[in-house]
Amino acid sequence: MPLLGHRGAPVDWLVVGLGNPGAQYAGTPHNIGFEVANRLAARWGLPKPRARYRGLLSEGRAGAPGETPAPARVAVLLPQTYMNDSGRSVGPARGELRVEPEHVIVIHDEIDLPFGEVRTRLGGGLAGHNGLKSIRAALGTADFQRVRVGVGRPQSTDPELVAAYVLGRFREAPEQVQALIDTAAEATQQLLS
Repeated sequence: MPLLGHRGAPVDWLVVGLGNPGAQYAGTPHNIGFEVANRLAARWGLPKPRARYRGLLSEGRAGAPGETPAPARVAVLLPQTYMNDSGRSVGPARGELRVEPEHVIVIHDEIDLPFGEVRTRLGGGLAGHNGLKSIRAALGTADFQRVRVGVGRPQSTDPELVAAYVLGRFREAPEQVQALIDTAAEATQQLLS
């Protein structure tokens, strides 16, 4: 049974998909968090997102109407600040929605996992991920939930080559990318239940 957020809080969970705003970043490994969050919002039938907290926010229930017990109340946030400044969106959203940090789920690309692998965890190291560093600074803790979506890494540690890799198009077939999005969405759903 999941822990509930603060008594009287508007939502039980804040689900954050990380990525960069703008059409030029759509379909890149770095934006896999946006893709997974959008898949969840569609699965849950959430309304069209509106601009709030320097991001796009949609609220509702994480399941079908009439389910018993009632599905968790969720807010899905896509920060529009660019990934490295995600905390400027997540911090104010978490504060106003009164969600405890351990009820914040951040979905992000993970180059240190092979493509297709998805892992979840609470807290832990940030592995040099600037979006996660920004969120840790905004929340005052690293103890938030993470859905780490493996996108693989290039054969180099050169920062320019790594950036080109995560900001370039997926090398895998579209059906493989869609399967990865589905797997990460399912892992997120399991955190809620």
